[in-house]
Amino acid sequence: MRASRLFALLSFAGVALTAPAQQPATSISPAAAPHSTATAIRQNDPCKQGSIAPRRDPYSPGFVPAAEIADGQVPPAERDGNFVIGPTHRPAPETLPQDGVPHGTLSEFKMESADSKLYPGIVREPCTFGTPDPADPAKMVVTTSHPGPYTREVGVYIPKQYVTGTAAPFMVGADGIDHTMPIILDNLIAAHKLPPLIFISISNGGGDAQGSERGLEYDTMSGRYAEWVQSEVLPLIESKYNVKLTTDPEGRATIGSSSGASCALAMAWYHPEWYHRVLSYSGTFVNQQWPTDPAVPHGAWEFHEHLIPSSPAKPIRIWMETGDRDLLNPNTLRDNMHDWVVANENMARVLAAKGYHYQFVFARNAGHSDRAVRMQTEPEALEYLWLGYPISK
Repeated sequence: MRASRLFALLSFAGVALTAPAQQPATSISPAAAPHSTATAIRQNDPCKQGSIAPRRDPYSPGFVPAAEIADGQVPPAERDGNFVIGPTHRPAPETLPQDGVPHGTLSEFKMESADSKLYPGIVREPCTFGTPDPADPAKMVVTTSHPGPYTREVGVYIPKQYVTGTAAPFMVGADGIDHTMPIILDNLIAAHKLPPLIFISISNGGGDAQGSERGLEYDTMSGRYAEWVQSEVLPLIESKYNVKLTTDPEGRATIGSSSGASCALAMAWYHPEWYHRVLSYSGTFVNQQWPTDPAVPHGAWEFHEHLIPSSPAKPIRIWMETGDRDLLNPNTLRDNMHDWVVANENMARVLAAKGYHYQFVFARNAGHSDRAVRMQTEPEALEYLWLGYPISK
C-alpha cells in the first residue's frame, strides 16, 4: 500500500552607489553568458563528476543593469532593484551575539516519514544518476528511486518578546536547523528592525535532485510542500510550544538556499493566500523537477520563462542572491536550462517587468549558497524582506 501511495503522489546603512550599467534587457540562455577562464571552482560533492563553475561578470551583455555597492557593504534595506556587492564579504555585526540583547529559545524535534500523509518517503540509490530522455533532452529518466523512510529534524525559534496567546509572524526555512538565524533575529528584534517573529527551520527528507526526497519536496512545481507545512508542521508546532502562528500572509515568509529557495518561491507562488515574503540564496530556478509535469515541463525554469511573465503580479516581496561562481550544468542534462546565474538574472528581469518589489544581489567572489555572503547580507535581506510590516517600539 505504501508503494502505491508513493507513486500516486509522484504522478501529479551608508552605502556608496554608482550608476547602473546599461545593458540589453533581453532574456539570455547559458550559451550566451560569457565565461571567464580567470577562475573556476569544482564542487565538493563526490557524486558530481567534475562540475566546474566559471566566474561570471555582472555586467555581461544581457545581464540586468545593476548598481555597484562599495566593497564590504550591502544595499540599503529600503531600496528595490539590482545590486553588485563584493569581492569582500565580512560578517555583519548582527550575526554575532551582542551584550544586553534578550535571547529567544531554539527547540528541536523530529518528524518521521511514517507519520506523513503527503510525503511517505523516497530514496535514490547513492551516487546513481538519471539519464536524459532520448525523446526529450529537457527530461531526466531516473530508474534507481524507490520508496524509503526518512527522519527529519525541525527547529523552532521563539523570541523572548513573544507574548503567549498572540498571533506571531513567522518564517519557514529549508534544509535543516539554522543556528545562526536565532542570533540574527535576537539582534534585529531587539533593535526594532524586525517584529518578534518565530522561525521554523525544517530539514529535508534526504538526498538531492531528481529521484530524491529532497528533490521531490523542493523542486516540484506545485503547492504540495506548502500544503504539507500547513497541514502537518504548523499545527504540530502550535500544540508543542503553545504558540499561535498568524494566518495573515503578510506576516508569513519563506526562505531557502539552492533548491530550498525555489521551494520557498513555490510556496508563495502557489499559495499567496499563505505567504507574501520570499528570501532566496542561489535559487535553483532551473529545470530540475522530477517527475516531469506537462503543465510546467521545464520545472522551476518556468518561473522566469512563462509563469511570472504571463501571470498577473502576485502580492509577493522577494529578496534574492546569486554568486559570480554559482552553479552551471552540474548534471547530465545539457538543455540550456541549468545555469543558476542566468536563471537568477532572468528572474530579476521578469520581476522588474511585472512591477514586483524585489531586491537582487549579485555577489562577486562567491560560489553556490556561499556562507560568507550569507553572513554578510542576511540581516539586510531580512530587513528588506519585512519592510512594511508593523514593528512595535
